[in-house]
Amino acid sequence: VLVALYEEPEKPDSALDFLKHHLGASAPENPEIEALRLEVAEMKEKYEAVLDENKKLKTKVKVY
Repeated sequence: VLVALYEEPEKPDSALDFLKHHLGASAPENPEIEALRLEVAEMKEKYEAVLDENKKLKTKVKVY
């Protein structure tokens, strides 16, 4: 299984989930966990947008 993970062209977000899936030990996902994962993904996107905006504003401040 570790060799399969190493040879995977697109690495999964969670190596542990990959191992569980390939070993047949994956339990059904809790809907609450999936909701939290989506929320984290949304927060990461917002964070990146804020960082980008911050860079642009710093550039404008340097010009003035």
